[in-house]
Amino acid sequence: MANTRGNVHYRIAQSSDLNALVALENNCFEQDKLSKRSLQHWIKAHHGILLIAERYIDASSELQQLIGYGLVWCHKGTRLARLYSLAVAPACRGQHIASGLLAQLEQETLIRNHYFLRLEVAKNNGAAIKLYQGLGYRVFGEYSDYYEDHSDAYRMQKQLLRKTPSDFQTITPWYQQTTEFTCGPASLMMAMNSLHAPIVMTQRLELDLWREATTIFMTSGHGGCHPVGLGNAAKKRGFDAKVFINQQTPLFVDGVRAPHKKHIMQSVHQQFIEDAQALAVDVRFDDINQHQLAKLLSDGYAVILLISTYRLDGKKAPHWVTVTGFDELCFYVNDPDLDDKQQLPIDCQYLPISGDDFDKMSMFGGGKLRTAVAIKRS
Repeated sequence: MANTRGNVHYRIAQSSDLNALVALENNCFEQDKLSKRSLQHWIKAHHGILLIAERYIDASSELQQLIGYGLVWCHKGTRLARLYSLAVAPACRGQHIASGLLAQLEQETLIRNHYFLRLEVAKNNGAAIKLYQGLGYRVFGEYSDYYEDHSDAYRMQKQLLRKTPSDFQTITPWYQQTTEFTCGPASLMMAMNSLHAPIVMTQRLELDLWREATTIFMTSGHGGCHPVGLGNAAKKRGFDAKVFINQQTPLFVDGVRAPHKKHIMQSVHQQFIEDAQALAVDVRFDDINQHQLAKLLSDGYAVILLISTYRLDGKKAPHWVTVTGFDELCFYVNDPDLDDKQQLPIDCQYLPISGDDFDKMSMFGGGKLRTAVAIKRS
């Protein structure tokens, strides 16, 4: 991709631009700088868009001078992208370079089928906030003590396919799972807390929920959480719970080889079913489609959903997320797993997933298991 506006030329960065990018970074920022190694990573990253702005040094010269860059990170498996950094040489500010970079970055983001662009901006940076608002970005949250100098940041978003971004149906706080096997409890805590329940999201509760809902074994390591076990745990804490499973056979058994492990998992499955009957948890052995999911959210339920992580990390692992809202384009989820060195908590909140992607992600394994837990305050 290459484009020219006026005397400014925009193109994707190449390895030969590295030294100039480092010099520009050092000239633009005193803190929160991207390192040379990081810039080199983003030049090569398939999920990144590193766009540079350059212009001729003078009218008679063929030499181009790098005067700005913009970096967008495209979130794998979702329709979300994030403006990771934007820099314009001090001598070139006030010449619409930043807005030109953003316009080109938005086009490149759309080409890659990412519909939402997010960014963070210092609350005391009035000029940048005015720029973003003028280009259609809106504030949807804040971060305290975000930068190295301890200043706060606004969180802003633009929906690239429409002028007016969608509003989320409810506020769902984010919680990061503290172990590799507690995505289910972390997701359930977010769901319970979103219903304005007196639930404090702590590691102690996270581990308590896991002990109540674990399948004991999985393919490797500790067991994950059974949907009925999670529904039972929510019911014990004062919530009405509906559990949707599109198969009646014991879950996740195919993920282990040892017969004694299979037997334990089958016993756990049956115990969860029996406990659900005693607790009056509504277990439905039926598929849940997007229409039903949207209706549950509209009716005030909080929903957690089991997905396959293949589209996120290529690992095909079962993983629980909290569904935070929907509109005509996407469902949105909070992902409790923060494991990428380039990720920040903002990258795991209200992730937009298109309907087609959602159907594919919400099926796990060769048996195409689809399961969800919907809860509501009693």
